[in-house]
Amino acid sequence: MFKTSQLSEEQKQWIRQWADEGATMADIQRKMDEEFHIRVTYIDTRFLILDLGITLKQPAKEEPAKEEPVPAADASAGFHVSKDEITIPGTLFSGKVVFSDGEKALWYVDQSGQLGLDPDTPGYRPVAADITAFQAELKKILR
Repeated sequence: MFKTSQLSEEQKQWIRQWADEGATMADIQRKMDEEFHIRVTYIDTRFLILDLGITLKQPAKEEPAKEEPVPAADASAGFHVSKDEITIPGTLFSGKVVFSDGEKALWYVDQSGQLGLDPDTPGYRPVAADITAFQAELKKILR
């Protein structure tokens, strides 16, 4: 077991400086090996930190990125998403969507997690605002 008394005052100062610079316990353990040629275990490093009365700085927690609210399509224009009670065979989830222009489509999530859309009108592509609103509404429904 390593003892704090095995370190010189200069070495103790270096350890304090490393901690002040934001070094973690693992960093101090590694630097002791590299700089002083003293190999200590992680727990010995922990006891050393306690013995020296050092408080390690906690890394700043990153704020999670806030999702921008997605404007929902105008419900009065007929936008609506529903989930089937009994899913289509071979899918995890399925349902129907009516886009703001009145076009209808069947949506499904297959076994590999891919979202599919089968519109009533062949070749139909909803406008970007409807796609964004559809995805947001689908997330709410599937939660």
